[in-house]
Amino acid sequence: MTNIRLTKPTIAVLEALLSATSDKPAWGLSICRDADLGPGTVYPILDRLAERGWVDSHEESGPHPGRPPRRFYELTGTGRQKTVEALESRRMRRFGLGLAGGGA
Repeated sequence: MTNIRLTKPTIAVLEALLSATSDKPAWGLSICRDADLGPGTVYPILDRLAERGWVDSHEESGPHPGRPPRRFYELTGTGRQKTVEALESRRMRRFGLGLAGGGA
């Protein structure tokens, strides 16, 4: 499993996936909406995340009248851990090693 290049669009997709719950699962167009990105950006990112084992997906079960079934995406256990670590590391780099607002 290789690391992911954390571009702004990738971070937005990861944050959308992190905020998904079992009551409000992440599906393709909802991720586009939440990340404020187009499908031409989001779906390749989801494919790369899946190739690296960070994301699993499955097709919607149950009725879905008048539309094709949705594909739901969720972070794997490893994907969730790596996402949290990557976002924290990025935050620390951006805000002076986590010392912003910490006082001395």
